[in-house]
Amino acid sequence: MTNAIGDALQGVREVELTVTGRKTGRQISRPVWFVLDEDSVFLVPVTGSDSEWYKNVRQTPMVQLAANGTALSSGATPITDADRVDHVVAMFRDKYGAEQFASYYPKHNVAVQVPLG
Repeated sequence: MTNAIGDALQGVREVELTVTGRKTGRQISRPVWFVLDEDSVFLVPVTGSDSEWYKNVRQTPMVQLAANGTALSSGATPITDADRVDHVVAMFRDKYGAEQFASYYPKHNVAVQVPLG
């Protein structure tokens, strides 16, 4: 794992995600929850496959993650396999709590993997 971004993500509850707008081509940033597993960051769109940022990632799979003044540009891979999505959702529940996750994530049919190295 890239030490700078890995260190920046330790103890952080959210990361700044920047995607390219599929209609405007502009950079769009928003804070999102994430989990770190091995050498990747995993994201779950709040409204699943209906989330605008997820649709943008599907069209332009290059994103930027930023936390604590450190940024990383990397490719992003949508995850649609139900078993893999369930694994990511379980990690989110462990990190943020099942009740919090359930209240903020009404639909979780997809996830996104962003490798750090």
